[in-house]
Amino acid sequence: MTTHETRWHASTRPEDRPIGQLVSDMSEQLTRLVRDEMRIAALEMRQKGKRLGRGAGLLSGAGVLALYGGGAVIAGLIMLLATAITPWVAAIIVGVALLIIAGVFALAGRSSARRAVPPLPEQAVSDVRRDMQMLKERAHG
Repeated sequence: MTTHETRWHASTRPEDRPIGQLVSDMSEQLTRLVRDEMRIAALEMRQKGKRLGRGAGLLSGAGVLALYGGGAVIAGLIMLLATAITPWVAAIIVGVALLIIAGVFALAGRSSARRAVPPLPEQAVSDVRRDMQMLKERAHG
C-alpha cells in the first residue's frame, strides 16, 4: 500500500467505497464469521461432552449399586420360593423370568436408540442457518 492510498473504514458509506474493497471486506467478514461459529460449535460440544461424561459416571455408579441390590433381592426371592419348592427349580423359575424381562428391556432400548438423533451443536447450527439466510436476503435484496 502506498502512502497516497487511504484505508477504508467500516464507518465509510458502502456506496463511496470501491467494489474491490467491498468484496475484500465481505470475504474478511465471512471468514471471521465462519471462524467464530466454529469456535461457538466447539465450545458447545465441549460443554455437552462434560455434561455427558458426568452423567455417564453417575449412571455407572447407580448401575453398580443396582446390580448388587438386585442380586440380593433375587437371592431372597429364590430362597423364598425354595421354602415351597425344590431350590434348583426356584432358581430356574427366577432366572427365566429375569431373562424375559431383560429381553423386553433390550427391545425397548434398541427401538429408542434407533430414534435417537446424532448430537449436534444445536445453537451453532441455528446461528449458521440464520447467518446464511441473512446473507441470502442481503445478496438478493
